[in-house]
Amino acid sequence: MLFAILPVLLIGTCLSMMDQSYAIRGKLLCGPRPATNVRIKLWEEDTGPDPDDLLDSGYTDSNGEFRLGGGTAEMTPIDPVFKVYHDCDDGIKPGKRKVKFYLPKSYITRGKTPKKEFDIGSLFEIFLYGYIRCLELGDDISQRRKGVYRYEKASSKDGRY
Repeated sequence: MLFAILPVLLIGTCLSMMDQSYAIRGKLLCGPRPATNVRIKLWEEDTGPDPDDLLDSGYTDSNGEFRLGGGTAEMTPIDPVFKVYHDCDDGIKPGKRKVKFYLPKSYITRGKTPKKEFDIGSLFEIFLYGYIRCLELGDDISQRRKGVYRYEKASSKDGRY
């Protein structure tokens, strides 16, 4: 009996996995200047034993602009997160500071290739000493300008990784 049920359970689990994708674009600024050659990553964060999935990564261009997109298979809706690793306004200190943006789920599309793109706009963030600034972004410009901020303790005293 167990041998008859096991294949059905395995097939059901495989079919419940659905391809989902996300895309983001925008511009990063360091003061009035474009933040060039800044490391950026688009992640799908998971809780529990399932590891996070890197959807895409790259660097900003000479204008500070970027475009990332990718997909993964998950049983539940993905939790897209955009991470920026930068040296903006920190002198010659070693290491990078990280900022993490929780992205709106309304831009998740079915399939491995994104069908719509979240435009994050132009961003410049100021950091608190010893913390990573995390911003939960809304779907519209007015929500993004206000933002919902929360702070996570950095692994080092000045937010470097």
